[in-house]
Amino acid sequence: MKATALSQYQKGKPAPGGLNVRLAILCLTGAILLLSVNCRQEQRQVDLYLDAIMLREFDENEMAIEKLNEAIKLDKRFLPAYSLLGEIYQDTNDYEKSAAAYEKATQLSTWSFKDYFNLGRVYKSMKKFDQAARAYSRACEINSGHPGAHINAARCYYEIKDYDRALTYGQRATEIDSNAVEVQVLLADIYQAQKDYDGVIDSLERAMEIDSNNPRIMTSLAITYLKTERYEPAKKLLTLVTQIQPDNGTAYQHLSYCYLKLDDADGAVEAYSRAIEINDKDWQAHRGLGAAYMLKAANDKDHILKLKAIEQWKMSLAIKPDQPNYETLLRLIEKYSKQNR
Repeated sequence: MKATALSQYQKGKPAPGGLNVRLAILCLTGAILLLSVNCRQEQRQVDLYLDAIMLREFDENEMAIEKLNEAIKLDKRFLPAYSLLGEIYQDTNDYEKSAAAYEKATQLSTWSFKDYFNLGRVYKSMKKFDQAARAYSRACEINSGHPGAHINAARCYYEIKDYDRALTYGQRATEIDSNAVEVQVLLADIYQAQKDYDGVIDSLERAMEIDSNNPRIMTSLAITYLKTERYEPAKKLLTLVTQIQPDNGTAYQHLSYCYLKLDDADGAVEAYSRAIEINDKDWQAHRGLGAAYMLKAANDKDHILKLKAIEQWKMSLAIKPDQPNYETLLRLIEKYSKQNR
């Protein structure tokens, strides 16, 4: 009669297949232990991450960073830790470390919109617009309906003078949110860089439809009207700006120029005089007032107004001797001074 497996084992002789059974038991036991260790490690990572969140709530950023770095030591692919590190460094203006953390997060998850978007923000803050544009572009690919990603992508491409791409993202942002004033203003900047003044006017007019009493938009539109020799609509807009902002010297300067181009010397004198009241060190206003006085002198045949013009030009040069075309102004002063001797 054959001995049982147990009796053979007791005699020190393994039963047929007994070694395999023992190895299987050992492997299973090892796997269970490893799983147990991994579970404890994962739980430890989660605990450290939650501790970091709590510490951040109490502005204990250094301690939070320590917790997150400890979690990363346990697993270098622990994505949430890198994302939170990026946020903390971003909030504390440590942009280099923030960018490094977000870069790692985007490497671990190429579909993380939040990390790409924040990476773009950080690079934009660092004025690394090329890297920022790439990050925002990826964010746009992940979430094609997010207006902020498209606006920022357009702005960054504008900064690196890639106007075609800037326009593409800007126009898409408009499609997503047609009531976003900042998008229309950005589009106007892009068109301005391309010297497409019709595009500038179209964008700013749309912006005014959304925000009709915004002096900044009104002034930008009026200046573009001036560049395209549309003096009457420019005058109307600038008049409105001066009513909203009575101390806006720049608006008065541009308004004065409108009056000059419309051959309204009285209006130009009044507007330039107001600009000087606001800022008597404004060399451009003094120079413009001199031109307005000279125009009025020619119209009225008034010798005294020519003297006033010369006086304003001299004041302009005294404030800024190296102003553009100062040689021309000196020649005019000399010419009319001789005529009045």
